[in-house]
Amino acid sequence: MTVPTPGTPSLLRAINDRAALEVLLTQGPLTRPQLAGLTGISKPTASQLLARLEDAGLVLRDGVREGLPGRTAELYRVNPAAAYVAGLDVTPARIRAVAADLTGAVVGEHTLPTPSRSGVDAVARVRAALDAATAGIPRDRLRRVVIGIGGAVDPTTGRLGYAAHIPGWHVPDLGKLLTDALGTPVSIENDVNLSALAELAGGQAGDAGFARGEPTPHAPRTDFAGVKDFVLLWVADGVGMAVVLGGALHRGATGGAGEIGYMPVAGAPLMRDVRRTHTGGVHTLTGGSAVLKLMRAHGFGGRDPGTALSRAAAAAAGPGSAPEATGRAREALGELATRLGATLATVVAVLDPQLIVLTGEVLMAGGDALRELVERELHTMTIPRPPVRLSSIDGNPVLAGALHLALGETRDEVFSSTAP
Repeated sequence: MTVPTPGTPSLLRAINDRAALEVLLTQGPLTRPQLAGLTGISKPTASQLLARLEDAGLVLRDGVREGLPGRTAELYRVNPAAAYVAGLDVTPARIRAVAADLTGAVVGEHTLPTPSRSGVDAVARVRAALDAATAGIPRDRLRRVVIGIGGAVDPTTGRLGYAAHIPGWHVPDLGKLLTDALGTPVSIENDVNLSALAELAGGQAGDAGFARGEPTPHAPRTDFAGVKDFVLLWVADGVGMAVVLGGALHRGATGGAGEIGYMPVAGAPLMRDVRRTHTGGVHTLTGGSAVLKLMRAHGFGGRDPGTALSRAAAAAAGPGSAPEATGRAREALGELATRLGATLATVVAVLDPQLIVLTGEVLMAGGDALRELVERELHTMTIPRPPVRLSSIDGNPVLAGALHLALGETRDEVFSSTAP
């Protein structure tokens, strides 16, 4: 029989410290009696704990709370400057960097155009974007950088794959190379996966939302709160999917889980040697260029697929549109919904998810009109009938997910720093 190891005073102090920091982060500022009540520790212990955390630079005094019985009570909050993180969203055209403090409040951002040529120095571009976004932040307090990119890092080689469209990033051990060059831990994650993490944390699949100060999503739908198995379909220029099982991302053996753009699909030519062609059946039917072509064929133009699709969605709604235009719009949306439903039907047959989330600039442009049609089409092709919902994340979901991941790792490290 295993004999439990008794808790030492220093270990118990560390446990209490972490619990107090978590409560202050989510519910602060708080007085000493409030903190004691919420954590279940005594008031004298709370006083000692706050003094210890204040000396460590992890909490700050934040004025006083008046109007309560007894003496005026001092307020305490987590020190936002105790640590910083950064998230980057990398596309072929630009790198967008955002920095946040320990509470999740954004303190800097910068967008850096990226030249589309094979000679791009990824390290130099990341450093330039990061330096601009973190200007004024002590570099030794930048604890994590998470980069979202349209590709997947093979865990066995550290090399970025599925990203022929982003030149200059295909080197071995890319994460280690950036970590060594920047002097800060850097992790690289698929951009669609990061969007799913944002959704899991505070969107359609989440039940708590982001911590105070982080990018704020729309109020999540409580009827799907706490979903643990879901897929997120992203359509922009390309097509991607994130798979979340048991509340955790499923990346696959080589990091390529969810790269459904390469998947064969009925109605599209069978693609072979996709390592060379860098495309597949799903992409040829539902990618950005295919959506733009489809919308134009029905009379809805635009410089990009999102614009064309949004015009079709507006016309399909009916009010203010001629009956002929409404009919063409509904035909266009119906055809696209059939393509998307067929793609998702294969996924549902394999994974049987609780929920499907649609996102990416193209699908978001289709709005609820497209979502409803996709759900209807999908449910005619499958026995399981998971609900289909639009993403509820405001702003850039890749950056929201990158900051969420970086903050989670950093808080875990910082909040454990008082451990023996």
